[in-house]
Amino acid sequence: MTDLSPAAQAVLDAYQFAPIEDELTAAAVLRAAAEQIAVPDGQPEVTLWEIGFCAGIRNAQSGLITIAAELEAQ
Repeated sequence: MTDLSPAAQAVLDAYQFAPIEDELTAAAVLRAAAEQIAVPDGQPEVTLWEIGFCAGIRNAQSGLITIAAELEAQ
């Protein structure tokens, strides 16, 4: 098996160590993925393109967390 990036390993770990229930496993994996795509706090955003790019990443992260919360509520 090849070495995984830290981001991919975090998602795999979330899957492997998540609770047995399908909804909670999916939620744990989505949360782990959301944490890996987060824009670091304090990241300088100097151009309009960078501001828009970072906003898009935050939007994707928010969407993953929303789906995870819905799955956890099941």
